[in-house]
Amino acid sequence: MTATEQMRAAEKPGQIVEMAWDPITRIIGNLGIYTKIDFANRRVTECHSTSSLFRGYSVFMKGKDPRDAGFITSRICGICGDNHTTCSVYAQNMAYGIANPPMAEWIINLGEAAEYLFDHTIFQDNLVFVDFCEAMVKETNPGVLARAEATASPRAEVHGLRTIADIMRALNPFEGQVYNEALRVSRVTREMFCLMEGRHVHPSTLYPGGVGTMPEPSVFTDYLTRLMEILDFVKKAVALNDDLFDFWYDALPGYEEVGRRRVLLGCWGAFQDPNVVDYRYENMTDWGRAMFVTPGIVVDGKLLTTDLVKINLGIRILLGSSFYKDWVNEEPFVERDPLGNPVDMRHPWNQTTFPEPQKRDFGEKYSWVMSPRWLDEGTGDHLALDTGGGPFARLYVTALAGLVDTPYVTASDGAVKISLPRSRTLPAMDLRWSPPAWSNAIERDRARVYFVAYAAGMALHFLERAMTRVRSGDTRTFTDFEVPDETIGCGFHEAVRGVLSHHLVVRDGKIANYHPYPPTPWNGSPRDSFGTPGPYEDAVQNMPIFEENGPDSFKGVDVMRAVRSFDPCLPCGVHMYLGHGRTLRTVHSPMFGASHG
Repeated sequence: MTATEQMRAAEKPGQIVEMAWDPITRIIGNLGIYTKIDFANRRVTECHSTSSLFRGYSVFMKGKDPRDAGFITSRICGICGDNHTTCSVYAQNMAYGIANPPMAEWIINLGEAAEYLFDHTIFQDNLVFVDFCEAMVKETNPGVLARAEATASPRAEVHGLRTIADIMRALNPFEGQVYNEALRVSRVTREMFCLMEGRHVHPSTLYPGGVGTMPEPSVFTDYLTRLMEILDFVKKAVALNDDLFDFWYDALPGYEEVGRRRVLLGCWGAFQDPNVVDYRYENMTDWGRAMFVTPGIVVDGKLLTTDLVKINLGIRILLGSSFYKDWVNEEPFVERDPLGNPVDMRHPWNQTTFPEPQKRDFGEKYSWVMSPRWLDEGTGDHLALDTGGGPFARLYVTALAGLVDTPYVTASDGAVKISLPRSRTLPAMDLRWSPPAWSNAIERDRARVYFVAYAAGMALHFLERAMTRVRSGDTRTFTDFEVPDETIGCGFHEAVRGVLSHHLVVRDGKIANYHPYPPTPWNGSPRDSFGTPGPYEDAVQNMPIFEENGPDSFKGVDVMRAVRSFDPCLPCGVHMYLGHGRTLRTVHSPMFGASHG
């Protein structure tokens, strides 16, 4: 019997309290989590994920010159705008029938690797870890802090922090050692990004057909110098995360149930291999599997597919609890894909956005986020895939697929192995990530730091390949093209927090339809037309709570840990507010840190 089953067996008469966190802090403030919590049995009984804003990119992209798509869609997000530009370039390349020169691909890969290093570090250490720092734990679980004071860190020889409580103190906002070091690392990694893509976070040197970055040796050596500078931090971070999360399981038996949901993971792949990719839809299965992060879908620990064509055709956009009218009676934009396969009316190529603002009603419609699902043809189920915050799904799929093989990162025997060279103070280090027993809050957070190491290892590989090409004299970075009068394209990439696809339809040389689907609609979706809750809702609903505070002083830290483990970021799901908002009542502020110290 699991710890959760034991708790259920001993349930008391309920003490249900409605609690809301709206907006969720430490992200763009559009996400609201509405819950009912049974304090007698320490359990969340109901959860709804809402978004109060409408995002209109699919509306105002129509009629634009398709060559501007990357620059426009970059503004979808002020956090991962470069991921959108990259994905748009991939979609346009397909539509125009062109491929980037190999040097351009290595430069894009280097830029995206730097973005993962930057964003995952600042989110993990400066946003997520505020929920695990000494000051927060003292307020929510003082008994855990007392145990941490007496618990030695097993990997102290790597990260240098003697006890688990020392780790927690190092995470304190504005004053902790790790908190402040992460800010410095985020500056260095942003510099690395700008060397490749010109400007952060909206690239100035990425275009369909290639890049405008000059591939001079000094550009790559400047990048390498900065990469080697942060490798000590990366190695320490992996050891520190493992110590903290392993302790958490021991200190709070049953904590594996916080944020836990069925293993339903999607990854659309990242880092193109220029020796394989040609962006032709007819060859997408092959060049997708050649990516340095493997695309795929995992259900209950089993890898269903790594075929981007199959992944593409299975995407369905459902409404259900979303503030939109249906479009299924409209004329389709795309009836068949370039291979002759039928394209569903609920596929992004055929979607038309009809916003329908109305009062929020948790029994009917309550969010501006739609409900992307993936149709499993084997079962007929519309799967509410999640991204595991990005890294969890990327590592899981890549590990099971076993297709990645580079000097620094390999996938084999159901695991991902990362080899980092000697750095300033630490020796060479081999890391291994294997799929854990649970898809939960802690494992999503743990995977994030392992993917930082993964991105660092891949960056080293990309640098070597780029410098080899410089030495050979092949420094071409752009392919000329013309925009066809009528064409379609799709791009698949991984935004920092997970799956990203752009679907493009061109008619008369202009954009007739354009739909970007980032990770937030997948993770933050409301209940769909089948009544299936979205991943945030599913992960929080029915989970136990371990915070020691009662209703009057409840911070909801377990709920926050569950939601933040997905790396929530609402701009890509929502945007323009229709109507006049007003604050009805301030229930509770989950923000912590601004006044600490």
